[in-house]
Amino acid sequence: MVAAHPSCSEPSLELIASAYHRLNLLAFSPVMSATIDDVQNKTFDYVICGGGTAGLTVAARLTENPNTSVLLLEAGDANIDDMALLLPAAYGSQFGKNQYSWPHQTTKQKSSNGQAYMWYRGRGLGGSSGINFYCWTKPAASEIDDIERLGNPGWNWKNLEKYIKRTERFTLPSEETQRTLNMNFNDWDLGTDGPLDIAYPASIDPAERKVQEAFLNAGIPLARRPMNGDPVGTCYAPITYDPKTHTRSYATTAFYLPNKDRPNLIVLPSSYVNRVLPSSQSSSDFIAEAVEFQHNGQLYIVRANKEIILSAGSLKTPQILELSGIGDPAILRPLNVPVKVDLPGVGTNVQEHYTLPISFEIRDDVPFETPDGLSDPEVFKKHLELRSTGTGAFTTGITGITFATLAQISPRADEIIKSVEEKITKNADKLSPALLEQYRISLDRLRTGAGCEFVSCAGMVSQPNPAEKGKRYLSFWVAMNHTFSRGTIHSVSDDPKVDPEFDPHYFEEEVDLQVSVEMVKFARNLKNISPLKEMIAREHNPGPEIQSDEQIAAHLKRYMSTTHRELCAQYRRYMSLIRRPDTTGSCSMLPRERGGVVDPQLKVYGTQNLRVVDLSVIPLIFAAHPQAVVYGISEQAADIIKGTFQP
Repeated sequence: MVAAHPSCSEPSLELIASAYHRLNLLAFSPVMSATIDDVQNKTFDYVICGGGTAGLTVAARLTENPNTSVLLLEAGDANIDDMALLLPAAYGSQFGKNQYSWPHQTTKQKSSNGQAYMWYRGRGLGGSSGINFYCWTKPAASEIDDIERLGNPGWNWKNLEKYIKRTERFTLPSEETQRTLNMNFNDWDLGTDGPLDIAYPASIDPAERKVQEAFLNAGIPLARRPMNGDPVGTCYAPITYDPKTHTRSYATTAFYLPNKDRPNLIVLPSSYVNRVLPSSQSSSDFIAEAVEFQHNGQLYIVRANKEIILSAGSLKTPQILELSGIGDPAILRPLNVPVKVDLPGVGTNVQEHYTLPISFEIRDDVPFETPDGLSDPEVFKKHLELRSTGTGAFTTGITGITFATLAQISPRADEIIKSVEEKITKNADKLSPALLEQYRISLDRLRTGAGCEFVSCAGMVSQPNPAEKGKRYLSFWVAMNHTFSRGTIHSVSDDPKVDPEFDPHYFEEEVDLQVSVEMVKFARNLKNISPLKEMIAREHNPGPEIQSDEQIAAHLKRYMSTTHRELCAQYRRYMSLIRRPDTTGSCSMLPRERGGVVDPQLKVYGTQNLRVVDLSVIPLIFAAHPQAVVYGISEQAADIIKGTFQP
């Protein structure tokens, strides 16, 4: 067993680096990205702003044609072969480190007792695919079909599934693992020839089967086709993991490194995009001609022959649009930004998942390997050495995923649904047609959709009670995925380096809090259900003093997330996950008259050749960790841009 350490149990980046140097395991390759000389005074067919999950995918697909030239600008560093990103189980150790993450922060939230929350996002090539928690899940088919239903022909599950499979290179777990965990893949259909490794970690503790059995005994069925549009139930989900090297598979390893030697692909890190510059040609539409960006303290402009593509993510893409003069005049004029395109939907319709971790102490006599002790340098070193044998903490991952309907987890489901239905009916004439349509879809999802997610994780990840020396823990994240509250992201300065105002309006709609409370109650009750009942010594967080719905709600608001300065390293990493990079809607793909920013071809309204390709275009948030969908969006977008997309 890995013994718990009296202090926080996170392996710091410094510890990771020093241990790898001592063990001579660091293997930085001589990969060299471009220099400013490769870019300056040159013109490219396409300029992509943002080298994260979407940007790298689109760049790789466009440059499959050797006659197409692409420049990709990434604000962060390349971080190639950096074990701080590649090492499994070093969850969240990148948060709060400027080399790897952007420390965005929300405004103080009125419905959360004035609390502000951290929104970390990936910084460097690969973006958030390089710092997420590896989870590979997919939404219900109906939830992707809802995108098409909202006015976007071709954006449906049939197409998205095809494009996600193009990215996937799935490897089945060993036969022994399949027998131990009673896995059945007969009805699963994943891609096997793509560039992104999707697999199971080499080490999965047999006790994970008991965790799954507890969900089954709680009335949650086994998910039969969770990777193919029917996620309802509990399953072991694969992760973005290279089973040969026991390292992270992400956009950099999948889409950049295999294509880095293409002469028609130029990737320039440390390049912070300021704005898109329009052509001086006389036209009723905005013609995107060039990108203004900062590199090593200098200002540069690079031109595009064909198109400019924004892939800066849901938090920064709307800011780039606004500083380019595309947005709501009421936002732009006070900043002295000339209005080029009146497009008030920019930065609106923002949606987020809500997540809270809870933890149980495991009985001392129960076999269960957990990472509660990796901050002890000797324990950490031992597990690094074990990694080369395909064992130990650094060959583990988060695989226990459960998606349930509200009715499956709460006796109050009918009451909550009825109250939402009555509120929508009462306020129908006050809501915009676009929001009313979205709310009606969300109400259907509340009735039958699997928006209640539970993620099991070995180890201590919650607050406020700290881990105790010598103890081991089992935790669950509860995630409310079908949120009703709508937020905004808007620029507050014409200085691109000044973050926009992130205001998610958390819990502004009471249903978001009510469902979250019911989910916490369900997760807490798992300790009373066999076989967890025989494994758990006690609940550690929230703790026995939290009992009433009002107390649970207050706990949710306090510990749903927190600023990293308040936390020790362990809590910083996990609480930051709570604001996992799931923000959608800030550049919604909707009809323009319904608040849309891009059309079904992902072109920004009022422009001829400016597109958005990232999670911001999703108009209605779905129940899944987002990275699979982002890869699928990007694959489909690449075909749209190339003119080869066939609905």
